[in-house]
Amino acid sequence: MQTLTLPAPAKLNLFLHITGRRADGYHLLQTLFVFLDFGDEITLSVRDDRVIQRSVGAVGVPEAADLTVRAARLLQQVAGCSLGADIQVLKRIPMGGGLGGGSSDAATVLLGLNYLWRCGLSTDELAVLGLRLGADVPVFVRGHAAWAEGVGEQLTPVSLPDAWYVVIHPGVHVPTAELFSDSGLTRDCPPITLATFHAGLGRNVFQPVVEKRYPEVATALRWLSRYSNAVLTGSGSCLFASIESKQDGEIILQNLPDQWFGFVASSVNTSPLQRKLLTLPALHN
Repeated sequence: MQTLTLPAPAKLNLFLHITGRRADGYHLLQTLFVFLDFGDEITLSVRDDRVIQRSVGAVGVPEAADLTVRAARLLQQVAGCSLGADIQVLKRIPMGGGLGGGSSDAATVLLGLNYLWRCGLSTDELAVLGLRLGADVPVFVRGHAAWAEGVGEQLTPVSLPDAWYVVIHPGVHVPTAELFSDSGLTRDCPPITLATFHAGLGRNVFQPVVEKRYPEVATALRWLSRYSNAVLTGSGSCLFASIESKQDGEIILQNLPDQWFGFVASSVNTSPLQRKLLTLPALHN
């Protein structure tokens, strides 16, 4: 039985704007994605009976609703594959935190099973499949830091200096749909460019909504802001702050309240998943 273990990295949105809305109701976004050298770990084992099952996964997520299972079944259907898979997910990325854990897990399954099953789909084809699972999946499939527009699927690769971040999860799960329906959400940001972001014009439009709805997030923002400028990532509850070194982050975490979770990570332009895939030997039918 062929088995492969792959990383599913977390991401940060260095800013997140809503610039409008499509006719179908989907919001138009601008954001800047970077990957972190921190994330989940997924082990895929090939089965010869077409069965796709998740033997280990996220607590509280039914197997049928798990994006890893849905990704595997979608790839199996599209590729006409007669093989199956056992999926084990070691969760490190907090759920509902805005770090892209579910989307990253799905992308890792798509890429990993495309390799193990020898489906032969291109990165472009896998990114299109990923979009059917969620707006953030394509950036994880492509695996490069990116400026994103549209609903998040229009990706322009960028290269940014590696940076250290401390990330805090204040123990709160934030449902994305709830935020998008909030009447206080800013939906008419003027479009910006990468240059204007670097000039300091980027923000996360979800931050004030989350602070208002979730006092614990507001408390954590104030706490982290004592050390460095704290920002919400994505449409979740996790906060991040840029720091000078890994050691600086570890010092901050020594004072972290017991009810919160935190970690220190470096941003990377190329996803740890892509780096791992490049080391794998070619498989032949």
